[in-house]
Amino acid sequence: MRDTLTERLERWGDRTAVVHHSSRHTYAELAGEIRRIETLLDEAGVKPHEAVVLKGDFSFSQIAALFALYRRKAVVVPVVTFTETTLEAVRDACRPRHVVHVEDEVTVAPFDSPPGEAAELYGALSASGSAGLVLLSSGSTGAPKAVLHDFDALVAERIGTGERVGKKPPHILLFLLADHIGGINSLLGVVRGAATAVVPAKRTPEEICRLVEAYGIRLLPTSPTFLNLILIGDFHERFDLSSLRLITYGTEPMPEELLKRVHAAFPRARLLQTFGTSETGISTTQSESSSSTYFRISDEGVEYRVVDGELQLRTRTQFMGYLNYSDEAVTADGWFRTGDLVEENADGYIKVKGRAKEIINVGGEKVLPLELESILMGSPRIAYCAVYGKPNSITGQAVHVDVKPDGAMTRAEVRRHVREFLDGKVEPFKMPAKVTVIDEIPVSARFKKQRSRP
Repeated sequence: MRDTLTERLERWGDRTAVVHHSSRHTYAELAGEIRRIETLLDEAGVKPHEAVVLKGDFSFSQIAALFALYRRKAVVVPVVTFTETTLEAVRDACRPRHVVHVEDEVTVAPFDSPPGEAAELYGALSASGSAGLVLLSSGSTGAPKAVLHDFDALVAERIGTGERVGKKPPHILLFLLADHIGGINSLLGVVRGAATAVVPAKRTPEEICRLVEAYGIRLLPTSPTFLNLILIGDFHERFDLSSLRLITYGTEPMPEELLKRVHAAFPRARLLQTFGTSETGISTTQSESSSSTYFRISDEGVEYRVVDGELQLRTRTQFMGYLNYSDEAVTADGWFRTGDLVEENADGYIKVKGRAKEIINVGGEKVLPLELESILMGSPRIAYCAVYGKPNSITGQAVHVDVKPDGAMTRAEVRRHVREFLDGKVEPFKMPAKVTVIDEIPVSARFKKQRSRP
């Protein structure tokens, strides 16, 4: 695959590869940009199996730089935005020798890593002759985990050696970020089908809906929280989104009542629950229906099992290990513990009930935030809610909820409505001890719901 990548791109010639800031770039131009950046890597002394930070979100040149580093057999560490914690994780765990900055120009510069031998980190990649990819977890509960992948294995699984090129390849929206497993997966899907990658200038509901209308986007990969933002702002009514035929949602569980709202707003689009992790890659799935949160993993390269209510995976694109954490999340027989709590129905479909680490323990009784959120979203007077636990001196933890009302309501009315709406639907220990009314919806960089933490 690596030796024929640019030839393959050149064969697609004048097909549009990337649209960004209204500028169109062909596959032939992408092949040329890859070669130009390879020259920059040569001049900077970038060697195979060295870690290189690729700084920047998706763009024409960022995509070219990613493939140039792949062809160089580098260990690519994509980073969209540096924070103090991500910078520290990259420096200490990955030990990169160079950083490729993709801004108005592409530049290659040395990276100030601590002294030490990096070969021990990437010896297996060197021995196999493969390129590497390091993905950083969100780090919401501590230092980001540096997840090491065999990049060749990911490319082979997603692109393969065959070509699926139609007469009129689709436009694919690169909604997820360039340092996210879902974003990488979307990009490889573009290349496999000689499709057109549409890169948003900014990821706001208005901009995404504008691009769907402008380019007749048929597939929208996104998250439940982002879909809710579209509905709250009525952007699905302000733009013509009739071209959408498939909306995939992942990165976080979907509340059942929110799915009903999305299904009603997009009756012509099929809704598909996706599933994947930074450690195991993105799995092919099949939803029970567009109105169901149950889905089936239907991927030949993926095995799954449920142990004590937790979903465990074993995949062909499984990570090689963490660079800065122990591999205790992997069982002795090679299964990855996802940390997702699921239930399975008689037909073999599974439903994510929430994250194990988000369980609220109220005096020994367990509360899953998603359960309460799904119930509360059944109220037409609630536009958004987020349930979480807070320390309590008597019960250990207490249930708290942040709520954004739909329409004009005083804070006292919102609090009263929440309790009255839940009354008779949940056990007393699940009733929120505190209801906080919010004006703005907090969203993480991965477009996930942000729950307050202790």
